[in-house]
Amino acid sequence: MSGIVIVGVDGSDTSFKAAARAATIAAGLGASLSVVTAHAKDSTEVVRIGSDTWILDDAEQAKKLAEKTAVKLRELVPGATIDSVAVKGKPQDALVEEASRTGAQLIVVGNVGMSGLGRVLGSVASSVAHAAPCDVYIVKTA
Repeated sequence: MSGIVIVGVDGSDTSFKAAARAATIAAGLGASLSVVTAHAKDSTEVVRIGSDTWILDDAEQAKKLAEKTAVKLRELVPGATIDSVAVKGKPQDALVEEASRTGAQLIVVGNVGMSGLGRVLGSVASSVAHAAPCDVYIVKTA
């Protein structure tokens, strides 16, 4: 199977565990892996403190986080085809939209929020599983 596997990351250890599993699955299937990070808004803020100026861009920061994860995954699974992307929206919506846009065959998510209070309030994994246009693999990350 060649195609696309998508995994969402947020910089947490648990999301990296899901991403590592996704990289292994994608490599085993001969598929490429797309590391997706969601960001809330397309905004740029300029912060000046004294003579220093910082430009804070939500989309750029999300893209950097996704690429940082992709670099670590390339080291973990040599030869794997891994790219990174930042998508505007809530994490569950971003993953489903990216899977639809790319025609992905699989979305990989961690199981965070699927028990306890998260089960009542909803989790990214549960939302993705209900809305995905493709198969969903939920990694036990705890």
